[in-house]
Amino acid sequence: MVTDAQVRRLMKMIQKEKTLQIAADKADMDVKTARKYRDNRQLPSQCKPDRHWRTRPDVFEDVWDWTAEQLEENPGLEAKTLFEAIQRDYPGKFQDGQLRTYQRRLSEWRAIFGPEREVFFAQIHKPGQLCQSDFTHMSNLGVTINGILFPHMIYHFVLTYSNWETCTICFSESFESLSEGLQNALWELGGVPFRHRTDSLSTAVINTVNPKEFTGRYKALTNHYKLEAQKTQANHPNENGDVEQRHYRFSRAVEQALMLRGSPDFSSREEYEEFLKKLLRQLNAGREKRFLEELKVLRRLPQKRRDDFTEFKVKVRPGSTINVCKNKYSVNSRLIGRTVKVNVYAEKIEVRYAQRKIDTVKRLRGSGKHLINYRHVIRSLVRKPGAFENYRYRDDMFPTIRFRMAYDALSERMSSRKADREYLRILELAANESEVGVDDAIRLLLDEDGAISFDAVNKIVMSGQKPSSPTEISIDDVDITSYDGLLDERGLAS
Repeated sequence: MVTDAQVRRLMKMIQKEKTLQIAADKADMDVKTARKYRDNRQLPSQCKPDRHWRTRPDVFEDVWDWTAEQLEENPGLEAKTLFEAIQRDYPGKFQDGQLRTYQRRLSEWRAIFGPEREVFFAQIHKPGQLCQSDFTHMSNLGVTINGILFPHMIYHFVLTYSNWETCTICFSESFESLSEGLQNALWELGGVPFRHRTDSLSTAVINTVNPKEFTGRYKALTNHYKLEAQKTQANHPNENGDVEQRHYRFSRAVEQALMLRGSPDFSSREEYEEFLKKLLRQLNAGREKRFLEELKVLRRLPQKRRDDFTEFKVKVRPGSTINVCKNKYSVNSRLIGRTVKVNVYAEKIEVRYAQRKIDTVKRLRGSGKHLINYRHVIRSLVRKPGAFENYRYRDDMFPTIRFRMAYDALSERMSSRKADREYLRILELAANESEVGVDDAIRLLLDEDGAISFDAVNKIVMSGQKPSSPTEISIDDVDITSYDGLLDERGLAS
């Protein structure tokens, strides 16, 4: 059998000797064999034929035709599903330990006969050309504010060339959150890239057969910054791959930073925001070189930001309420029947009338909810106390738990109608004087087992009397060494 070393020697001798016969003799091979390798210009190891035979019996030979048929009809079937099926059809023939062999066979079949897989094409990123953004949930990190769970999202913005990133806390994928987050990112960046890509957000993209790809307000936002708007195809998150990958890495970075901090609890939202800013500064520090390249080609910002709100015109209903984004809010009863302008921000709404800001309230999340301020309706309720018993938003008429306790105490001492009238007078006092003052007066009466009434509460409020400070309770540290004595006694007794 001719070896690779012999053929290599042959090739050297052919260059030195006059005839092939002499070269073959010195390489210790027949001249015909030497001629074959000279013409092929391949080593013996390179001339081995592909092996199409098996070295051991195929235990899946009887079921492989069935397996191939199943894979051709349903390429998504998993090996374990098919293996369990043949175990049921052939009891005792296939053992659990053969699953790995079956999986390898399926993997080979898919590589040779299976459907073609999607190809991902690596892209060349250029400085300052493209930015991507998207929303991601952060609730799984367990962040709390003063011990209360802080369910939130972040609007995440990334430059694809340098991977420079920033974020804005938000609570929904609303257009207002998108507008605020994008503008915060651009003004922090200090310039504007050429293109902005997002996924098929309903707040920005028209997801129907429509010649216009983007909503009017999103298009107005991108036009303000002269950004070319782009979107990904449905079910193709890889087209927004940079920000999707940063979602995962940023979430892990926050999780690790929280572990180093020792606690996910913050004293305020501002402290948590500062924590995120510090982390982002650390992450972006390693991207400075490429980031500086991006800064050189970014375009100038416009003279001012675009408004971060969406404006609506709504009519105030007879119940002194307005419907905004599928939620109800109360307004002053003087506006009943009038049309007001409502500016909806990411986290608040402003009510305006006659070019004046009338009120600002927290924006409700979700839909079908309500926020009724008792000050807007209390005077009408005092005049119509009978409406209180079945008032749809009656629970909103108890601004604190003590007001509810006061109403319950009144209901125990008098009839329902009298209790309603008395409580509404107390609530009106809170609207006219001080909610805190009335709350303190109720607390004082409850602590002293005094009878709750409008006159009693009014007297305390007008006198300025304050309840005593809450009693401070201190608990001595527990000395657990005393338990050792119990264990010793138990040991002696045994």
